[in-house]
Amino acid sequence: MHQRWEQLAYFHWAYDPAEVQSHLPDGLTVDTFDGSAWVGLIPFEMRDIQFGRTPAIPHFGTFTEINVRTYVVDAHGRRAIWFFSLDVPLASVTAAARTIFGVPYCWSHTEHHVSGVHHHYTFDRQWPKPGTGVWANASIAFDVGAEIVEPSDFDHWMSARWALVSKRFGRLDYGRVFHPPWPLHEVENVNINESALRAAGLSAPHGPPHARYSPGVPVSLAWFERI
Repeated sequence: MHQRWEQLAYFHWAYDPAEVQSHLPDGLTVDTFDGSAWVGLIPFEMRDIQFGRTPAIPHFGTFTEINVRTYVVDAHGRRAIWFFSLDVPLASVTAAARTIFGVPYCWSHTEHHVSGVHHHYTFDRQWPKPGTGVWANASIAFDVGAEIVEPSDFDHWMSARWALVSKRFGRLDYGRVFHPPWPLHEVENVNINESALRAAGLSAPHGPPHARYSPGVPVSLAWFERI
């Protein structure tokens, strides 16, 4: 499957590894940097989804997505992404992704407004109702700053992820992801109000997030394989 991830922003908060580990399935270990687990709130534009050499899917292949994720290591020592939620505005995409890939997509009202360097993402989840009793929504506003010529070790650690893991039919599946290095920019004037992390069962994040922006990259995903 091929697509583009554009106008993407990373907002990451440090967490106690034990807390994040308690929300992971057996067979995965939380990945850490400088002794902390990191949970990200990631808004972006999904563009031009296509399967194999078929044309891009009209309408259903382009939408605004906002996901909550962390970083894990599987039983073979491979680093990957674990998603707590992925909010998109299409119920059909939500149903297909949950059924076929076991990825926890959620149906939401999502919007993205751009004015010059200023971006404003919002979402309000419609389904499913979280078991935590916290309704998931977010308002994420920021300005794009200067390009980062030499990304830090942490920038590379959180952005250079070549796989994701999902749980389907009681088993863990591993999907390889291929993309060039993310071109990164500074992020300024961040203003975030969100309940998505608490809706995932995590404690509320503390302090300002580590923030980065990327104009985007082309992405290819391999079919999942059982771990």
